[in-house]
Amino acid sequence: MKDTAHHDAKFAKMSFATVYPLYINKIERKGRTKVELDQVIEWLTGYNESQIEKLIQDNCTFEVFFKNADLNPNAHLIKGIICGYRVEEIENKLTQQVRYLDKLVDELAKGKSMEKILRK
Repeated sequence: MKDTAHHDAKFAKMSFATVYPLYINKIERKGRTKVELDQVIEWLTGYNESQIEKLIQDNCTFEVFFKNADLNPNAHLIKGIICGYRVEEIENKLTQQVRYLDKLVDELAKGKSMEKILRK
């Protein structure tokens, strides 16, 4: 998959604080909880609940969010299509990491078990 520079720059400048409430709305509509969302984020990035709250308060961009994250070594196991893109084929590292998170949130909203989402 080829990514455009514009597409990649958009993700880099996008605020995690803006997207996080959208994630919550999406999963809560499907009967999942903020605690589960935070668990998924922690699995992918290493950020605990208080760190997530601090990142939101600081209005950090996804570029900063993932630059400082300790990405799970099993993140490469996240596969599939999200927003029309196959995540394992995305060439830009940051864009791929954002799509990893999107894919995990999607799986949570679709009712997958935490064991499967967390690739255990």
